[in-house]
Amino acid sequence: MLEKVHDLFRLRTSPVIFFISAAIITVFVIVTLAIPEEMGNFWGTGSGWLYENLGWFYVSGVTIFLIFLLWMAVGRFGLMRLGDDHERPEHSDISWFGMLFAAGIGTILMFWAVAEPAYHFDTPPRGEQLGIEGGTEEAAREAMGFTLYHFGLHTWTIFTLPGLAFAYFIYKRKLPPRVSSLFQPLLGERIHGPIGKAIDVFAIVGTIFGVAVSIGLGTLQIHAGLAQLVGLPDVWWAFIVIIAVVTLVATVSSVLGVEKGIKRLSNFNIWTAILLLGFILVTGPTVYLLRGMFEWTGVYLGMLPEVAWWNDTMSDTGWQETWTIFYWAWTIAWAPFVGIFIARISRGRTVRQFVTGVLGLPTLFTIIWFGVWGTGVFDIELNGEGGLVDSVVEDGVETALFSFLAEFPLATLTSAIAIMLVGIFFITSMDSCSLVLDDMCNGFEGKAPLHQRAFWTIAIGTIAAILLTATGEGGLEALQNVALVFGLPFFILGYFIMFNLSRAMREDAGEIKHLRTRRWLQTLPPEEFERRMEENDDSLAHSVVAPDYAEGTQPETAPEVEHAEQPPVVTEYRIRTGENPVVDPAAPDAGDVPPGR
Repeated sequence: MLEKVHDLFRLRTSPVIFFISAAIITVFVIVTLAIPEEMGNFWGTGSGWLYENLGWFYVSGVTIFLIFLLWMAVGRFGLMRLGDDHERPEHSDISWFGMLFAAGIGTILMFWAVAEPAYHFDTPPRGEQLGIEGGTEEAAREAMGFTLYHFGLHTWTIFTLPGLAFAYFIYKRKLPPRVSSLFQPLLGERIHGPIGKAIDVFAIVGTIFGVAVSIGLGTLQIHAGLAQLVGLPDVWWAFIVIIAVVTLVATVSSVLGVEKGIKRLSNFNIWTAILLLGFILVTGPTVYLLRGMFEWTGVYLGMLPEVAWWNDTMSDTGWQETWTIFYWAWTIAWAPFVGIFIARISRGRTVRQFVTGVLGLPTLFTIIWFGVWGTGVFDIELNGEGGLVDSVVEDGVETALFSFLAEFPLATLTSAIAIMLVGIFFITSMDSCSLVLDDMCNGFEGKAPLHQRAFWTIAIGTIAAILLTATGEGGLEALQNVALVFGLPFFILGYFIMFNLSRAMREDAGEIKHLRTRRWLQTLPPEEFERRMEENDDSLAHSVVAPDYAEGTQPETAPEVEHAEQPPVVTEYRIRTGENPVVDPAAPDAGDVPPGR
C-alpha cells in the first residue's frame, strides 16, 4: 500500500520512514488543535518530570561529551580523515565556518545577543547563593559567564558529537545518512530492519519539533522588529505572513541545494552579521566594549570548570531548570539534523580539524559576539540612561535586540538589517533541515525529486504556523515541551555514539601508528538498491546493501571483522550485468570498488 502511494507521488525515499514520520506529525498537529489544553498538560507534565529528576543528567552529560571530544582530537584517532584517506575538504575554511551557523545557531545568537545578558544582569543566576545583587558589577560578571557557558563550548559539543559520528559512519564507512547508521557496530545490517527504521522515524519527528521551536522564536523576534519598525499589528495573520515568506524562500534555497542555496546565503549572512557587530563596536564606546570582551573571556574560562558540573544542589532555586537544562534538552532535540548537516559540509577533514573547528571557531565567534553586545548592555545600564533591562524584562526577550539598537545611531537601518539577518538565519535553518530530513528518509544523498525535498520545508513552516497562531502561546509552549521530552532519548544516544565511534575507529585503524584505514563500500538501503538495479545504474558496481569493506584494505593489526553476506539482490545484479571486478588493494581508489568474491 505504502509503495503504491509512494510511486503515485513520484517519490524516491523509504516509504515506511517517510509516511510514518509524516503521519505522526500530522496526528500531533490535529490532536493539539482539537484538545490544546490537555496536550499542553500532558507534555508539560513530562517536561516537568524531566526537569526535576534528570537535570543533573543533562548538565554532567554535556560535560562528559566535551571531554570525550577533546580526547578524540588530541589522541591518535585525531589524524583519521572523515572520508577516504586521500580526500581533502571540499569547502574552504571561510565557507565552512559560515555554513556552521546555517543550521540554526545563527538565529539563536541573534535572539539572545541582548536578551540573555540583560536578563541575568537583572537577576543573577547564583545571586541568592553568592549574595550578588542585580544591576551590579558582580551581576555583570555572572551574567556574561553564564551566557558564554550557554552558547560556547557546551552548546557546540551537543552538535559536534553527533556530527563527528555521522561524518565518520557516512563518509568513512559509507553508510546511509541516517541516525540508525550510528548503531552499525552493534546492529550490523539490521540497521535496515524494523529497529533501524524505528530509530530513524523517532529521530525525524524529534528533529522537526526541535527545529520548529527555533522557528517559533525566530518568528516572534521578526514580528517584534517589524512592529517597532513599521507598526506591524500583533494579529494572527502577521505571523502567518512572516512564516509563509520565509518558508517560500527556504523552499527555493533547499531545491537549489548546498552550493547554490545554503552556501551563498550563509556567506552573505555571516559577513553581514560581522558588519553589524563592527558598527556597534565603532559607534559605541569602542575601548570599553573591547575591554569587556576580553574580560568576559577570562570570566568564562574561570567559571567553566565550576559551572560545567554545577547543579544548583544546595540552593535549589529552580533557575537552572528554566535556563541551562532547557537549553541542553532543547538543543539535543535537533542535534541529529545539525550533526548530519555539519557532517555533510565537513567531508575530507581530519577528526582533529573537525573537532577543533566545530568547537573552537564558533565558540570564538560567540565570545566576540556576546562580548560586544553584552558589554553594550552594561554600558547603557551603568554609564548611560538605563531602562534597557527593564524593557527586556517587561516587554519580552523578543524585543531586546531592537530596544538595544534604538540606543545607537541609524536605529531604523540597523533594525532593518537585524530583521533581515534573523530572517536569513531562519531560512538557512529551514532549508538545511529539509535537506537533512530528506537524506534521512532516503538513506542516500542526491537524486531526490525536488518536490520531495520541498515537502519538508513546507511541512516545518506549516507546523510552526499552526501551533503558533491557532493555539497562541500555549502552542509554542507545548511545542517546547514536546521537543524537551523527545530530546531525552537523543541525549542517551550520546553515550552510544561515544562507544560505537571509538569501537569503529579501533576496528578500522588498528593499533599501528600509521593510520591506514579500511576502505568501506557504499551502503544503500535495500529499496534504493532495487530501484537503481531496475534503472541499470552503473553506480551499483560500487555499492552494497549489507555494510562491508573491500578486501585487502584491512590494517595489519586491526581486529578481524567478518565480511557481510550480501542479499540475493546483489548476486542477481552481478549475474545479470556480468560485473564482478577484481580489486587491487594497492590502488588509490580500491575502497570504492566492490571486492571480487
